[in-house]
Amino acid sequence: MADGSDRAYERLATLKSAELRLQGELGKLDGEEAPPLTVENLARVIELWTKIPASQIKEQEYERLANLEERLKTHIIGQDAAVAAVAAAVRRGRVGIASKRKPVSFIFVGSTGVGKTELVKRLAQDLFNTPEALIRLDMSEFMEKHSVSRIIGSPPGYVGYDEAGQLTEKIRRKPYSVVLFDEIEKAHPDVLNVLLQILDDGHITDAQGRTVNFENTVVVMTSNAGSDSKVGMVGFGRTVNEESKERAMKALQSFLRPEFINRVDEVVCFNQLTEEDFGRIATIMLNELKDTLNEKGIALIWDDTALNYLVKKSYSATYGARNLRRLIQKEMEDPIATKIIESYMAPVTRMKAVSDGEKLDILAL
Repeated sequence: MADGSDRAYERLATLKSAELRLQGELGKLDGEEAPPLTVENLARVIELWTKIPASQIKEQEYERLANLEERLKTHIIGQDAAVAAVAAAVRRGRVGIASKRKPVSFIFVGSTGVGKTELVKRLAQDLFNTPEALIRLDMSEFMEKHSVSRIIGSPPGYVGYDEAGQLTEKIRRKPYSVVLFDEIEKAHPDVLNVLLQILDDGHITDAQGRTVNFENTVVVMTSNAGSDSKVGMVGFGRTVNEESKERAMKALQSFLRPEFINRVDEVVCFNQLTEEDFGRIATIMLNELKDTLNEKGIALIWDDTALNYLVKKSYSATYGARNLRRLIQKEMEDPIATKIIESYMAPVTRMKAVSDGEKLDILAL
């Protein structure tokens, strides 16, 4: 009994201390001059409270939508047709000229490492100004019939009824989001039925009877369907990418019903990357590393020998740019980290990456 009283007094003391601290902070704020009440400040407060990007004035948003394609192309290499299709569908949906209020939706199809997930990330960042606007669900975790409860919550009488669905609760709290269903071919048919309702009606009802609106979301499904098929002889007048698109569509039809595919705004097929694409992607990744090191007071430079080495050693039509990311981590980031640690007494301020064609060297300048 005494232990219970002690815990209660301890809890009371903690709350009192927190109250005094907050009162002190409030007193400091009262002494400060209030910021002017402007449209921008008011919109920012609304955005903080509701998570709705109210700070995006319509004219500014239209300007951003007009240039969406060009901004995405600076990050997504070798997929100009895919980026153009995505930008057109997003503009159509955000302007509000669609015949029915429903989310903008895509199926991204292509082999691994060609930029499907990267485009989704960039789209979320560009549309809603925060990476937190991306809600990602790995469909390999939704292969069982009972997985539906993880999306909309458990029905009354079942274990976990008081727990909200993983997807519905996130959308209720943040209605302006990009929702990624990764590797859609692995999802259970019942999960696909829920997704079909979202695409068709623009809303679903969760297990607790609440309607969750998806009208302001962008829904993206990714799939590697057809990418593991061997490329045979290319038909007369056809390219490898055209053959890949045909295989991908046939593969999608093997596990998605026609009415599902028809509800999707765009089925976007991603091209296989070329060595030239790898060179441009490597430059982007190296510039990102350069910016990170600049923040630490270290300048990084490289020459064509280093760039060519990274491209030649990492190029793969099978694994895409993921090989390149791993190679940069192993042969550049790791040696750079080692040099930073070893030179802590006399910090390095300049480094250069060079190659003799056999290996990559990081030189301290």
